[in-house]
Amino acid sequence: MTNLQAAKEVVQRFQTSIAADSLQPEETMARFCTSDMIWRGYHPFGLLDADTAAQRFWAPLRDSFTSLQIREDVFFAGDNEIDGYASQWVVSMGHLMGLFDAPWLGIPPTGKMAFLRYCAFYRVEGGRIHETTLYFDIPQVMVQAGLTPFPVQTGAQLVQPGPVTHDGLLHSPQPADETTKTLKLVNAMCTDLGTWQSTLPLQDELRRTWAEDMIWWGPTGIGASYTIPRYAEQHSGPFRAAFTDRSPTNHIARLAEGAYAGFFGWPNFTARHTGGFMGMPSSDKIGEFRVIDIYRREGDKLAENWVFIDLLHFWCTQGVDILARTTGIATR
Repeated sequence: MTNLQAAKEVVQRFQTSIAADSLQPEETMARFCTSDMIWRGYHPFGLLDADTAAQRFWAPLRDSFTSLQIREDVFFAGDNEIDGYASQWVVSMGHLMGLFDAPWLGIPPTGKMAFLRYCAFYRVEGGRIHETTLYFDIPQVMVQAGLTPFPVQTGAQLVQPGPVTHDGLLHSPQPADETTKTLKLVNAMCTDLGTWQSTLPLQDELRRTWAEDMIWWGPTGIGASYTIPRYAEQHSGPFRAAFTDRSPTNHIARLAEGAYAGFFGWPNFTARHTGGFMGMPSSDKIGEFRVIDIYRREGDKLAENWVFIDLLHFWCTQGVDILARTTGIATR
């Protein structure tokens, strides 16, 4: 096992610095990240290096969201199962909160508090950050600004809270047996739900790994669902009906610590849009799903799941630039 506590400390110091007004983002990146760092971001940012991420994402965000805070709900670290536990990753999830005082990505400011839901995976080696994958919910900010990027969604639109147990900040080491149980359960869930091959009814399939009162905290455009029946009705069922030709799942990192786990891909999988999705008609085109999933285990079942899907990128693969279209109409 590698030194997870040292890696956590690096990420904590980085996040404190990147949100501070006293330092420019380029200075923070240079201090904590390698010069050849890989930075993966939600559309329209994509794949960047450290300097470009500082200039294109962090600096404009801090200019727009003044008095920026990182309001963290989940924090944990682990060795990456995907590469045989050779790399070490730290996960941070919550909201970036500030006063929305200037336009951002064409979204008009409100002069009020705004929340940007985020989740970041950091690969730490030798005391420095070598990779960052940072997904955030830009459509959530668009809705807060009074825009309507998507048709009416099936789930609830919320500024999403952290774990109901209020124990998601794992600053201290966690029992190894609890970590093993969590990762094993997440892998079983991926086997069940990542193939769409089960002969069980959907709700019975979900009950194999999910608690009956599960909460699925989905992205704006889909929304959040509570309990197995409502999740099956409001997301999982419609999602499966909308797509065919799903590819195998491809994760870059998958890890756990204590009762928490997460993974991401670039993309996680592809699928053909044949049945209509999110109130929009089918295209018969292959779409890419870049996804981060964070899980909380309770006992022998998964109880909560925070899901970040780059829906702006997905819809671009279908020929629709949601961000450009919505902000273009709003600023005319």
